[in-house]
Amino acid sequence: MNILVTGGAGFIGSNIVDAYINNKHNVVIIDDMSKGQKEFINPKATFYQKSIADTDLADILKDERIEVINHHAAQISVSDSVKNPVKDAKSNIIGTLQLLQNAVECGVDKFIFASTGGAIYGEQDYFPAKEDHPKKPTSPYGLSKLSVEGYLRFYKEHYGLKSIIFRYGNVFGPRQNPNGEAGVVAIFFNRLLKGKAPIINGDGQQTRDYIFIRDIVHANLLALNLNGSDTFNVGTGQETTVNELTELILEVSESNIATQTSKKNNFEQRRSSLDNKKLKEALNWSPQFSLKEGLSETFSFFKNNGN
Repeated sequence: MNILVTGGAGFIGSNIVDAYINNKHNVVIIDDMSKGQKEFINPKATFYQKSIADTDLADILKDERIEVINHHAAQISVSDSVKNPVKDAKSNIIGTLQLLQNAVECGVDKFIFASTGGAIYGEQDYFPAKEDHPKKPTSPYGLSKLSVEGYLRFYKEHYGLKSIIFRYGNVFGPRQNPNGEAGVVAIFFNRLLKGKAPIINGDGQQTRDYIFIRDIVHANLLALNLNGSDTFNVGTGQETTVNELTELILEVSESNIATQTSKKNNFEQRRSSLDNKKLKEALNWSPQFSLKEGLSETFSFFKNNGN
């Protein structure tokens, strides 16, 4: 199968590229390298350093005979989206719309979209949230992801473009950027390896559904064989507080550095967890890695890669 992965030099995208190639698919990567890393680019993939908004993208889709687009290129900072909603929309909505338009004009069969669980549902009414939970985004980032989900329904109804929407929990694992805001695991490990204390916002009782990258990759592999269109949560269904996460991080890193606290982030969601029963039933998927197992593998990566 000929697959285009946008953001294929980034954290999640590059891991998916590796898995697709290991499963004998032909993979093309498009990444503007604003966040991507050269060392993450699989040498067996065809790489184009381009934005999804570039005007000649249709030529690439035609020349490479792309059948499936796996879309992971995005502006991922919640705080940046709050500071500059227009910039967020240009990347996450307009850029994706241009990609979708090129997809239907070039005969692409399927579009796999990396959406978000927590940011779309907002402060949840119940736990874990099912896919039909009310959508109450509290940031432009969440609004942009929800908007694209609506456009995907439009493109299916009007153009027949099939789409699989994955609403991810809080993904962590090897290759995560330790210098951004959206990766507490990578940030904490990076600080510990530099002899610095992890900094917890507020009381540390805020919860997230942390899911290991390899479980995310597995879902993206299974999606290639799924007929039709659908939306799925991809999470563990479990809530973990930041305090609990920090204890595990200190344990697997064998660190005795004391944590520090800072003021609460006003835009931070309080609790989040995702019901995964629908994905289990449709694709026979389930998380294969415990939080501690994933943290151990992630710590080994950062320790061995000079972070």
